[in-house]
Amino acid sequence: MADPKSIIALNIGSQRLTIAELGTTNNGGLVLKKYDSTNILADPSQEMTRLPQIRVAINELVTRLGVSKDRVNYAISGQSVFTRFVQLPALDDDDIEQLVTFEAQQHVPFPINEVVWDWQLLSSVGGQHEVVLVAIKADALDDLNDCVVDAGLITNEVDASPMALANAFLYNYSDLEESALLIDIGARTSNLIYKDGAKIFTRTIAIGGATVTAAIAKEYGVPFIEAESQKVSNGLVSLDTRHTSGLDELTAALGTCIRTALNRMPAEIARTTNFFRSQHEGSAPKRVLLAGAGANMPMIADFFQEKLRIPAEFFNPLRKVSVGKGVDVDKVSVEAHLLGEIIGLGLRQVGKTKLDIDLVPEVVEEQRADAKRRPKVVAAAAIAIVTCAAYAFTGFTAKSAVIKEEKAAQTALNGVKQYSVPMDKQKKNAETVGAIVSLYGEAVQGRTVWLEIMNDVNTHFTTPEMWIVDFEPLVNFDPLEDKQNPYIDNDYMGKEYGKGALSKLNLEPKTLANGQKNRNYVPSAINAIRIKGFRRSASNQIVIDRLSHILKESNYFTLAKPLVGKKKNSDDDVFRIGELIIESETAMAEGKVAAPFTIILPLTNPITVE
Repeated sequence: MADPKSIIALNIGSQRLTIAELGTTNNGGLVLKKYDSTNILADPSQEMTRLPQIRVAINELVTRLGVSKDRVNYAISGQSVFTRFVQLPALDDDDIEQLVTFEAQQHVPFPINEVVWDWQLLSSVGGQHEVVLVAIKADALDDLNDCVVDAGLITNEVDASPMALANAFLYNYSDLEESALLIDIGARTSNLIYKDGAKIFTRTIAIGGATVTAAIAKEYGVPFIEAESQKVSNGLVSLDTRHTSGLDELTAALGTCIRTALNRMPAEIARTTNFFRSQHEGSAPKRVLLAGAGANMPMIADFFQEKLRIPAEFFNPLRKVSVGKGVDVDKVSVEAHLLGEIIGLGLRQVGKTKLDIDLVPEVVEEQRADAKRRPKVVAAAAIAIVTCAAYAFTGFTAKSAVIKEEKAAQTALNGVKQYSVPMDKQKKNAETVGAIVSLYGEAVQGRTVWLEIMNDVNTHFTTPEMWIVDFEPLVNFDPLEDKQNPYIDNDYMGKEYGKGALSKLNLEPKTLANGQKNRNYVPSAINAIRIKGFRRSASNQIVIDRLSHILKESNYFTLAKPLVGKKKNSDDDVFRIGELIIESETAMAEGKVAAPFTIILPLTNPITVE
């Protein structure tokens, strides 16, 4: 757990997640104490796997930074939120909220009861109010909030990435007199943030790093992941023929492909600039600042400077923020342009932000409401206690005084009941909901555990000399038994839909007819994985080496006994290593390029299946 005075900030981007612990200075400024980040798969075709990956990534970051059970401010990527700047006629303060609600119903592209939304008054000039509306689908917000809460964090405030960036921009560049544009290039979208004096305007466009990766994948006919790797390791933005002539042929071709994919962005920026000038009376930017992981490609600042014909440089959200001793100065100097959202979230806690959008889920709103009611209940209870004490003290006074005090005590108790009875009801509802949420949590965890186990196996078994062809869960695995029970029937494909898909689990009753517990009952659980594959090596040593590797580093497969094998039977090639069983052909058959092998790996934490 972090220092109670620390500020925990988490930015949930489309591909990159960053968490930081910040402190405050004596003059109310910020100090970056430590931070960490990680990346997730950003392939648009794999959207269904994104949420489980976010859940795993947040857990890893929280563990590495040691901030479990802390309150957190987190930001959601611009692609997930709807943002609209609206001009309203001059109204009294009492009427403006009603008009904003009406405007939200007109502009938000979803039913208003299906979204969480907030608004901010920006300025009141020339008889008009300018407000910004921000909204997100409630179910999408709930899914992300569950990932945050499951990692042990407590939701404090929820911001949108463009708003957090804008706050960091306004704070660190408050001395900038000329109009400027911050281009934050994310994985799937890019945020355009205009600053003209105190005026601020944002727009999110559907062009980002994934756009470039998809173009590379299409151009070269390779998978998205391979294209992403090539972009990160070898990619740059080519400028002109003179520039590419000095590069090798492959690098020049890749740079030209990237430039072509980015050519749409200057056109979108020009269109947005025209809108900012005509509708919001802003000035055209005289300076460009670049942020986001998509801005890491070499020569990208030169590209924007050439296309927009104005100076371009990298955004520095740490201009007015101190860096603590625990932060690697060399690392943060390279990655500073990636920390804008983190700084914007931290500024919320010290009251130095212009945009205070708060998109907390309904469950957090209910917790806040309960916290506001609690002092009233405590005060009423205190009154009741004092009244009862007074009643006891004056118990020997006249009967009329006793009756008077009794009535006062009853009145106080009735006042307590009007709060305590609803709270008891809410508590029971919360316990019921909590039990259901716990079941859903187990179900969600079960959805991702197999992905994590398979990723773990793939990570440790990846080698050109061997490959895996089958991955099979085993129920109630016993190393002393020759025959093991698979979780899925062998004739699964021949079964009628919905009938007999699973192997027979333990049919022993938990409770006997006489009501006694059955001592022979053993809960059915998947406690081992059978892996089948092929090896190209002429001996079994490659299999033993891979096993040694996975058992040392895996979080899912471990053995208490040393990795020393012996034959189970001299007539076959079955090895037993502790509770491990390896079946492998000693040598490859003539004319074959590989020999089969089978490994049974016991799970460290069995998975109950009933």
